[in-house]
Amino acid sequence: MDPIVLAAGTALVAAMATDAWQAARDGAVNLWQRARPGEAEAVGAELASVRGQVLDARADGDEDTERALAGSWQIRLAALLRADPAMAVEIQRVLDEVLRPALAPDEQGRAGSVVMEAKASGQARIYQAGRDQHINER
Repeated sequence: MDPIVLAAGTALVAAMATDAWQAARDGAVNLWQRARPGEAEAVGAELASVRGQVLDARADGDEDTERALAGSWQIRLAALLRADPAMAVEIQRVLDEVLRPALAPDEQGRAGSVVMEAKASGQARIYQAGRDQHINER
C-alpha cells in the first residue's frame, strides 16, 4: 500500500479524537468531492459515525479497534488513489495541511510513513523495523 495512504488513513482516524476533527472530516470529504462527488456526502456521514467509535476506543484504551478503523480508511484512500493516481498530490496536501497539524506532537510521528527496502544474498540476514525490534539469537 502506498505510504501516503497509510499515513493519511492513520492520521485521519487519530484526528477524529481531537478538537480539530471537523477540519479533518472536511479535508477527507473534499478528497471524495474531487474524486467521487456522488459519495462525498455519505463519506461525511460515515466519518461522523466512525468518530464515535474512535472516541469509545480511546476511552477504553482499545488500540486494536483504532488500528482497524485506520486500516479501513487506508483501504478506502487506496481505492481513490488506484482510480486516479493524480490524487496522491491531494492526499498529501490534506495530510500535510489538515490532518497532521490536528494531531498532538507525540501522535504526529505515528502518521508518518516508513519505507524500507533490503536485499540479501547468500546467508545474509536483514533485520528491519519501523519501531521497536527485539532479536534473540543463539
